[in-house]
Amino acid sequence: MKKILVIEDHKEFRENTMEILEMANYVVLGAANGRFGIQMALEHLPDLIISDIMMPEANGYTVLEVLGKDPSTSKIPFIFLTAKDRKEDMRMGMNLGADDYIYKPYETQELLDAIAMRLKKSSFIHQHFSKTPVGINHFFKEASEYLGKELTSQDRESQSFRDREVIYREGNAAHFLYFIEEGNIKTFRGTEEGKEMITGLYGPGDFVGQLSLLGSGGTYLETAIVMEHATVLGIPKEDFIHLVYQDKEVANKFLEIISNNMAHLQERLLDIAYSSVDRRAAKALLELHEKGILKDGHHKGVDMLREDFASMIGVAKETAIRTLTKFREIGLVGTDKRRKLTLLDKDRLKRIADFDDMA
Repeated sequence: MKKILVIEDHKEFRENTMEILEMANYVVLGAANGRFGIQMALEHLPDLIISDIMMPEANGYTVLEVLGKDPSTSKIPFIFLTAKDRKEDMRMGMNLGADDYIYKPYETQELLDAIAMRLKKSSFIHQHFSKTPVGINHFFKEASEYLGKELTSQDRESQSFRDREVIYREGNAAHFLYFIEEGNIKTFRGTEEGKEMITGLYGPGDFVGQLSLLGSGGTYLETAIVMEHATVLGIPKEDFIHLVYQDKEVANKFLEIISNNMAHLQERLLDIAYSSVDRRAAKALLELHEKGILKDGHHKGVDMLREDFASMIGVAKETAIRTLTKFREIGLVGTDKRRKLTLLDKDRLKRIADFDDMA
């Protein structure tokens, strides 16, 4: 059963509130002032806190502020009780992070409905959804129940794509967000010179197409092509829009799931600007290995085009080939009969990537 802490200095009002909640099958704790309320919240970690504002020793604002700074209590839903003639209380409480307000005197059902809604929201927000087909479908199921709206992506079947098959093209109407279950996908944009500029390399657990759906043009901003056989889950645009624009909490949770590593992208841009070609090449090779695109000497690798590798590290194709040739001559990488790259010495590549040390 859910545990609720009631912080209220008026004894009769506190006991009446606690009785209502106990009859609704909640475990209820009571505190006679703000100081005791803070102590009980830290000790018992309730699922929700209801607090009066005007109290001795520590008022409701102080309670909320103190608990908001402690990691163990900062995420607990917090509902203020306030008199109807004190509208300024609401503004101040909202600035401190209060989740809701109930005006005194309240109706029993009003209180119970507010509590149920906050607990429901808290349960959804604090769930962890894995970046797997099961985790994604579970998210859509929970989001549907939370929003009270059926989403078409629940238990949607996956699609398979062959090597070098295009999933979507730059400029085409953007109808789906894609989640990669298996395989590897390259995204790129065309340049005015007719060349490809790689915008990303993605593997299992990554999403592609989200920026296109967020844009106002309604078309894909890049082309996505399969590097090796891939299985993807398509999420319709209408579901994406409902999740992003209908409810802020759902939107934050959804964007948290579908956002790929932007910090990593920033690091790559800095590398292109300031790192040596050797260091950039070593980092790129290790990244490709981590994503499963490039294997070690004992496993089959993926056919990695030299143009793709050059685009990754921000150099001309000829420079990329010279760098890979140098790495092959000193035993860092190798090629099989089909010219597929394989890693031979990850430790030395890591030293180059971290310290630019070719020794």
